[in-house]
Amino acid sequence: MNYGIQVVATYDAFSKETFQMRATLMWTINDFPAYGNLSGWCTHGQFSCPSCNIETQSRRLKHGRKFCFMGHRRFLKPSHKYRNDAKSFDRTKESRSAPRPLSGSLVLNKVRGIQFTLGQSSDEVSGVRKNTWKKRSIFFNLPYWDYNLMRHNLDVMHIEKHVCDNLIYTLLGHGKKSKDNLEARLDLKDMKIRPNLWPQRRASGRTYLPPTYFTMSLAEKELFYEVLQNAKFPHGYASNIAHCIRKRNISGLKPHDCHVIMQELLPFALRRSTDKKVSSVIIELCTFFRVLCGKALKTEELELLEEKIVLTHSNMEKIFLLSFFTVMVHLVIHLATEAKIAGPVHHRWMYPIERYLGILKSYVRNRACPEGSIAEAYIANKCLTFCA
Repeated sequence: MNYGIQVVATYDAFSKETFQMRATLMWTINDFPAYGNLSGWCTHGQFSCPSCNIETQSRRLKHGRKFCFMGHRRFLKPSHKYRNDAKSFDRTKESRSAPRPLSGSLVLNKVRGIQFTLGQSSDEVSGVRKNTWKKRSIFFNLPYWDYNLMRHNLDVMHIEKHVCDNLIYTLLGHGKKSKDNLEARLDLKDMKIRPNLWPQRRASGRTYLPPTYFTMSLAEKELFYEVLQNAKFPHGYASNIAHCIRKRNISGLKPHDCHVIMQELLPFALRRSTDKKVSSVIIELCTFFRVLCGKALKTEELELLEEKIVLTHSNMEKIFLLSFFTVMVHLVIHLATEAKIAGPVHHRWMYPIERYLGILKSYVRNRACPEGSIAEAYIANKCLTFCA
């Protein structure tokens, strides 16, 4: 198989001539788990961030039993005051510089000689994790792949969805989906930070969790739900988000619902529902996504976004608990940098792909043979279009 630039003889109906059409692969567009399958980088565990690589700062939470990804102060300027502010963060000062993404040639050198066996690298099979690369990506067979500035896209659609879920369920305190729970408070006690938020044992035997900056009262939650339920949009702009709210419980949010909530509704819903210190930080995060998802981007704006999102994440570390900072929240740091290389995100996210997959899914009539159903319906649709 030829993995270089593909050349196909193509007929031009206008000039009535046959010419050689050439096609090349610029980058891949996929969600985060597929990012690991295509790139060969392990996108789960201690070094989940492919941009930070082995310099990813993560911490295994003892009680939450998951990794949290913090340490965003190292992306700040060397002279920023937050670097020496140990009391407001994790009682440590930050002197490291921001990690640099690996070039294609360096990645190729690291994956050379890795053996892939049944979904695991040779290091994982032996029980020793020496290398976070699982395999050598097949795309390196392309002669130009290791020279690409960006080979795989971080999907803004899924990242925005996970960030929105973390924010909403944590602010509303929704059971298991909330990042503020007993395990999260015990992790604070284990790290010996923020003693005012440690769980307290009452005489009755129950455990009391002191309120935080982002804890909302019942009245504030009512105001929050009222904004989401009464929001009206032009036809076709968004779905009816009020359908996702039942008995003061929100569930079933789709990625586009989260997109609309983050960029349109959340800044308004939080103005009277949370502490000003919390709402200002979340509004900055919403503004970041709104500017990033614009149809036109300027280099000056993206450089400003790079600086502001680091400061926003640092302020969030002072407010939210450790469990809030999943790898999807951390990946927001790198979105503006990728936009400087590859351009607007609406050319590089999963919305059109997911919509088309939904169309193909609707073609399935026999679930025992889904591929055949899709092929048959696709051909029939093309024939009808040609006849029309």
